[in-house]
Amino acid sequence: MKGRERPLVGITPDVTTSPRAGEPLIVIQERYARALEAAGAVPLILPVLPSPKSMRALIESLDGLVVSGGNFDIHPKFYGEKPIAALGEIKEERTDFELALIGLALARDLPLLGICGGAQAINVALGGSLYQDIDSQYPESIEHQRSALKDSGGHDVAIHKRTKLRKIVGKPRLTVNTTHHQAVKAPGKNLVANATAEDRMIEGIESTAHRFVLGVQWHPEFLVHRDAAQRKIFAALVQACRRRAE
Repeated sequence: MKGRERPLVGITPDVTTSPRAGEPLIVIQERYARALEAAGAVPLILPVLPSPKSMRALIESLDGLVVSGGNFDIHPKFYGEKPIAALGEIKEERTDFELALIGLALARDLPLLGICGGAQAINVALGGSLYQDIDSQYPESIEHQRSALKDSGGHDVAIHKRTKLRKIVGKPRLTVNTTHHQAVKAPGKNLVANATAEDRMIEGIESTAHRFVLGVQWHPEFLVHRDAAQRKIFAALVQACRRRAE
């Protein structure tokens, strides 16, 4: 970041094939970039490159990384399980790219924020496991798929004391949106839960061994326009990027 006034933060995109274009596309909702820009970063949408050499070059050029969410599931082979019937769509190219990129980011202690599926990817990259489907594997759960409320919130989460997330948001509870059918089951190496829903489902994770590794199960970029606590999450990432450069 030396010489850069605003840290450069990469965002992982989704991978899809457009019937009209007839070729693979990388796409990402603009709200991720807007939230980062408002927090003081220069957002960069990353190309999905399979080459390890290219991925290393990408990571070395960045000051921070956001692993975005998406409407797909991580194959359970990455955490030692077989697929169940309720498993959703798999995007192997994206998962391979994100897990490799996360590994490189962790090795460089690069500030890292995972959002929804991005939080799950961080957990898997560090050896954790997931509920493949909340409804069938955690029957006492509340409703975690409330996409219609993504702009206004879906349920409350308790923010755990003495965690980085609690220090960032400065509040014991947040109202968050919820659009997922999977969730963290067992946290990975050096990860601790920093937020839980009323059904005790893990809603956030953070690393105790890295400068800034944070994952939230909700979509704060949808809520930044109405909740200062959600804006603080992006501001904390940008501040971590600046501190690393110093």
